[in-house]
Amino acid sequence: MVDVTSRDLVIGVVGCGAMGQGIIQVALQGGMKVVAHDAMVGGAEAGAKKVIARLDRLVEKGTLEADAAAAIKDKLVVSNGIEDLAPCGVVVEAVFEDIEVKRDLFTAIEGVVAEDAIIASNTSSLPIGSIARVCKHPGRIAGLHFFNPVPLMRLVEIIQGPATDDAVIEKLVTVGERFGRTPVVVKDSPGFLVNLGGRAFTTEGLHLEHEAVATPAQVDAVMRDCGHFRMGPFQLMDLTGIDVNYPVSMIVFEQFLNDPRLRTTPLHRALAEAGRFGRKTGQGHFRYDDKGQVIDPPSPDHVTDAAPATTVAVATEGDEALAELLERAGLNVRNDDGTMPVVAALYGEDATGFAARTGTDHTRLVAIDTTGDTSKRITLMTAPAADPAHRDAVAAAFAKAGVAPTVIQDSPGFILQRMRAMIANLGCEMAQIALATPSDIDTAMKLGLNYPLGPLEIAEQMGVKRTYEILSAIHDATRDPRYRPSLWLRRRALLGLGAHQTA
Repeated sequence: MVDVTSRDLVIGVVGCGAMGQGIIQVALQGGMKVVAHDAMVGGAEAGAKKVIARLDRLVEKGTLEADAAAAIKDKLVVSNGIEDLAPCGVVVEAVFEDIEVKRDLFTAIEGVVAEDAIIASNTSSLPIGSIARVCKHPGRIAGLHFFNPVPLMRLVEIIQGPATDDAVIEKLVTVGERFGRTPVVVKDSPGFLVNLGGRAFTTEGLHLEHEAVATPAQVDAVMRDCGHFRMGPFQLMDLTGIDVNYPVSMIVFEQFLNDPRLRTTPLHRALAEAGRFGRKTGQGHFRYDDKGQVIDPPSPDHVTDAAPATTVAVATEGDEALAELLERAGLNVRNDDGTMPVVAALYGEDATGFAARTGTDHTRLVAIDTTGDTSKRITLMTAPAADPAHRDAVAAAFAKAGVAPTVIQDSPGFILQRMRAMIANLGCEMAQIALATPSDIDTAMKLGLNYPLGPLEIAEQMGVKRTYEILSAIHDATRDPRYRPSLWLRRRALLGLGAHQTA
């Protein structure tokens, strides 16, 4: 089989659009000779010129030496026909997502390259097994899924189809490393790893909006400030485009036979059908000006002119995180006199359920989310028919202490608990079905989606047992199978094991 460690390894890239150009660039910068091919007349030459222009800009910025750039450019060959791929030890296909086009192309490539050459697809959604089934040597067919923009995104998913030889996967790991990427090996499955794993973040945000629990601005602010995510789910959807993320959500949902964990919402579809795709159309979940800035951004903060509370009763005694929060807000804990706010730290439970279960006066109950980073923002919620004066007084106390209060409608798990538990649960389910190793799942989600932690790392930060308890409580309250805990999570929670424990 081809020696992928050889200095003379030749990489073929078929399809010289944006993704193909990025793959060409990282292969060249990895020191390999590249043959660029495109079926469109002039396509390979145009793509090569854009790659060269990018290299020139790197020289101008001082991040690439001129001599090194010249040597790199000399390794780029523009194909005059598919037969020019003959010397390639690895060919990466990066054409548009059409299964028949890819099958025809792979058949043509097989007729040109050596029998020990590896042929990989950059597909983001099509099954590798479906491509390989028409090939003479399906064992050498695999996925090599890069992320856009390729030169900036360090991740590459290496997809092992049903017939892919283990040796081919090992060699593609080496190729990915030579490209300067971080490779993760993934089983052939709908959405592969990142496109599947990202569904929890966006769809749970959409469900919070659908249930009128919180506004998009509130969800985004909590995920940024308390969860340390670079963007909230609604910001992200508007940036990538609802014309992109809605179809992907539906494809993954349908290919997983309508698993409720992956279900999106009617509003998501309505925005897509209305052409409100986000920044690119000027309106999505938010409205945008010509520079892509949000017009009249809604505030996630609860504003009140109520006098700050000074004393509260506590319905969940012994919660250290709650005690620290109350002290920081200058709230003194006293025995309940029947007139003061009653605060409670809840985990996976809504205020209604807690009040009914414990007999706490729901009109004075103010539930507080103590999870995540509460240094800048705190989330409060109350049950239906609660007296808003108690909520406002507690909110005012936090605001006075410099902590922005976000007030939401009653919800099992608030915002952050629901979002993080669902992200962790989907990560655990990916581990359960052996989609990838636990560590690779975490690596992929951090590099592919800029998560602050991987899904299984989130479970361990929250506490595996607590994550399981939060999901179980949400599932009990909603009876929605969307929130059923993964068996991977359940077993490790019950046995007191870490989320990464494999055996």
